[in-house]
Amino acid sequence: MTLPPRLIPLLEQFDFACERLLARLAGPVMDSGNGVDIGVSPLGDDEYLWEPVPDCWSVRRRGDEPGARATALAGAGDWGRDSADSPHPFPPPFTTLAWRLSHLAEMLTLRADHTHGSRSLTRDGYRTPGDAAGAVAAFETASAAWREALLTADDTALDTVGYSTYPNGSDAEDPFVDIVWWVNQEVLHHGAEIALLRDLYRARPS
Repeated sequence: MTLPPRLIPLLEQFDFACERLLARLAGPVMDSGNGVDIGVSPLGDDEYLWEPVPDCWSVRRRGDEPGARATALAGAGDWGRDSADSPHPFPPPFTTLAWRLSHLAEMLTLRADHTHGSRSLTRDGYRTPGDAAGAVAAFETASAAWREALLTADDTALDTVGYSTYPNGSDAEDPFVDIVWWVNQEVLHHGAEIALLRDLYRARPS
């Protein structure tokens, strides 16, 4: 299928954001932004779960209590992500790299399924990795699934409200092209936050 012209720049932006984030997480090098490769140490488990300030929201073992102001550990399996029912705590808790990466992978996985899959996956069934390598692999798999879903969209789909039935966003209210744009913003801004957390971890006092 020929891609709709207005989808092409959005797909290119998504690819760029994912490639930058994966290189920033896994290395061994990444483009510094001016064409120069810089070395990157792969994300480790200690850094993945690092809490730079008190009372962070993070990813925790299922047998542990949720973090401060969280009421549940979302998802399935041995690990869950701190969460709370709406309205969420204010001011918002500071979230760890693990929380942010898990959030991205879950969102992409579920949105892909609710666009071009079984349309049945839920947050309660999502399995959050408890280790860095598993989390990076989960993001890579999820971003590939969302990309595959985008390739099914023609011009009619881009204008269709509810083309994605993802239940945790505005998908039921907005044209699909707006959802595609929003997902890009999620990857871009959380990717930037994750990159900053990597810099802060590297520069932390010994």
